[in-house]
Amino acid sequence: MSGSEVIPLVAAIIALGVGSQILSDKLQVPSVLFLILAGIVLGPEGAELITPSALGLDALSAIVGLSVAIIVFEGAFHLKWEKLREAPGETLRLVTIGAVIALVGTTAAVHFLLGAAWDLSFLIGALLVATGPTVITPILEVVPVRDRVGAAMETEGVVNDVTAAILAIVVFEVVNPSHASMGLVQSFASRLGAGIAIGALVAGVVWYLLRHVDLSAGGAVQNARLLVLAGALVAYAAANSLFSEAGIAAVATAGMLLGNADLPYEEEIETFKGDITLLVLSFVFIALAALLQFEDLIRLGLGGIGVAVLVAVVIRPLAVFASTFGDRYTVPERAFMSAVGPRGIIPASVATLFAVELQNAGQEAAASTLVGTVFLVILLTVVFEGGPARQFAELLDIIPMRVIIVGGGTVGRALAERLEDRGENVVIIESDESIIEIARNEGFTVHQGDGTDTDVLRKAGAEKAKIMVAATGDDDANLLVSQLADSKFDVETVIARANNPDNVDAFEDLGVRTVSSSMATAWGIDNLIERPALANWMTEIGRSGDVQEIEVTADELAGMTIDELDEKLPNGCIIALVGRGGENEVPERDRALQKGDHLTFLGRKEAVREALDMCHPRDEP
Repeated sequence: MSGSEVIPLVAAIIALGVGSQILSDKLQVPSVLFLILAGIVLGPEGAELITPSALGLDALSAIVGLSVAIIVFEGAFHLKWEKLREAPGETLRLVTIGAVIALVGTTAAVHFLLGAAWDLSFLIGALLVATGPTVITPILEVVPVRDRVGAAMETEGVVNDVTAAILAIVVFEVVNPSHASMGLVQSFASRLGAGIAIGALVAGVVWYLLRHVDLSAGGAVQNARLLVLAGALVAYAAANSLFSEAGIAAVATAGMLLGNADLPYEEEIETFKGDITLLVLSFVFIALAALLQFEDLIRLGLGGIGVAVLVAVVIRPLAVFASTFGDRYTVPERAFMSAVGPRGIIPASVATLFAVELQNAGQEAAASTLVGTVFLVILLTVVFEGGPARQFAELLDIIPMRVIIVGGGTVGRALAERLEDRGENVVIIESDESIIEIARNEGFTVHQGDGTDTDVLRKAGAEKAKIMVAATGDDDANLLVSQLADSKFDVETVIARANNPDNVDAFEDLGVRTVSSSMATAWGIDNLIERPALANWMTEIGRSGDVQEIEVTADELAGMTIDELDEKLPNGCIIALVGRGGENEVPERDRALQKGDHLTFLGRKEAVREALDMCHPRDEP
């Protein structure tokens, strides 16, 4: 195909990719589902616009490789240490014990259901270990799970992408006689070690340049973004020049180190990388899905479907539940992680390249089994696990409490930021288009419309909201919103902003919990005058520090003294208040707790979260 023909084709792929992203945001369905469908429509099974010869397999291999490098780097860049500390033991087990269970289980399923040789079955099993950020990240963008769940799934995706790619290359050296193998363990260790070393070196160089070299005053932000992108590509190319697929380990290492290095212009870098990743993600998924041929899937028969079902329904849950034992995750959270484990780009791209080499070596049957099995599992898991992921989360009731804020002005956005920092699912309702643009640019989910309209509230999710805040600058509107939240939607907690202090009594007479803007400002100023240390610390709530309240409902807490409970709390967390019968006080050490008491914990953010999980694991704030 000539250059003049390729350019429109690439442009069409990118346009479809962008359209898929927009449709995904609109319908709150992971974008990978639409991307795969677009690829099938454009491929040999559809309009036949994309064929193996259209772009050329060599060129496609290079493009896919660089694209995967950017995608993996992006996923690793978002793995922050503080998020990983949410469940370090469980995450480690998920990428070790869970990966081994997935590898062994999938290998056995392929061997016994498809009659494939053990070496080929092991190769397929190695590839299908990977979930990957290419499928997990789009899912988590539309399913706002708690940090510990998201961190575990993202970490699993990034780490398993690396291990699956390298392990598959090593196994392929055994399957394909034309490859000379240096031994499974040595080959795996060499690739992983080289990737980590080169990734760390590149990350160090990029960090030094960003922190200690003047990137020019006018173009510093742009240069920083381009430098990070170039660093990811250099790490990938340098590592791959030593060992094939070592580049995946290099970009994952570089991404994780740079993402936790407190870089200048970090927000601008993340936004830029996110846009680039969306483009390459769209291109890769559509291009590889277009190479899918239904005859490879049909040839597998019921055995192929059986493999996909076992991978999704038996092997994945077994791996998750075996890795996440303990009380860190609730059973519904573990069930969600079990139900959502779609396979992504790494298995598809590597399997395609392996199939070409196997065909060249005269092993057409093995190539067909490899591509057919891998693509069938990807297709079915993306459609039946990725597509309804949000519905799974809602059914299992694991999405954090929904908070609706009517009014996206300065007050509403400031409140939304603090709530989102604590992991809550916040939706802002606003009618002013200029304010909507500002709020969306700051990363908030905004529903356009009049918050005093029942239909608008319903479409924003008021029926499932636990908290509704009326934060507009109009007291009449705030009062109406509060009344609708209580009478029409039975929202558990309704809070209104009173702009005029004279209206506070009128609000409270109607049973609306009210915060006066002028009084809140006065209290804030008074705190800065009389208790500046506390006032400064309070500004960090939700970031480094936190204050949270729970109700005592557990039998094991009832009858326990404050002293006994204090001994079990993590370091950096104290019991500040105990509430009973509407009265709150600093408790005596020998005070015994009762069911219905309210405990207020104060301290470091991580310590407070741990205390909440310990005392009330199924109803965190």
